[in-house]
Amino acid sequence: MTSPIPSIAILSPAEAEAALPDLAALLLACVLDGASIGFVLPFRLAEAEAFWRDGLPALRSGARRLLAARHEGLVVGSAQVGLAGPPNGRHRAEITKVLVHPRARRRGLGRALMLAAERVAADEGRSLLILDTRADDAGEALYRSLGYAVTGVVPDYACSPAGVPEPCTFMHKRL
Repeated sequence: MTSPIPSIAILSPAEAEAALPDLAALLLACVLDGASIGFVLPFRLAEAEAFWRDGLPALRSGARRLLAARHEGLVVGSAQVGLAGPPNGRHRAEITKVLVHPRARRRGLGRALMLAAERVAADEGRSLLILDTRADDAGEALYRSLGYAVTGVVPDYACSPAGVPEPCTFMHKRL
């Protein structure tokens, strides 16, 4: 990818379902490239497709928004905004699965996805964002640069794609 940052859109449930092959390919590429986003190797395309398919009910209910960035018709990035919560937590949202295809990295797409996710959360009346990321990963540096503060670090919180326990940094930002 050599062109400017692709446009980012909120996918409807029907659009997300139609984009399942692209979304699965994106997720698979990120995991195979070492992204610590909840999956361990071996990881196959069918598992990636199942992840996205299992998320469709949350999109349909409005509990989650899915943002996608397309380049030349293919999904090269995504982010999710979780809006569900108990009545005393409806002021916050969780940013999850911020994915940028390895071939599309280092061009500002992760930043653009995060800013778009923040706009979605603000438009939904959310004033506090939370997220987690592998400690000391490139994602942590990005989130810090966007004004996210470290809430805490939990050692051995999640396993890397290779199955090795790693620390996780929890972060937050007030909108």
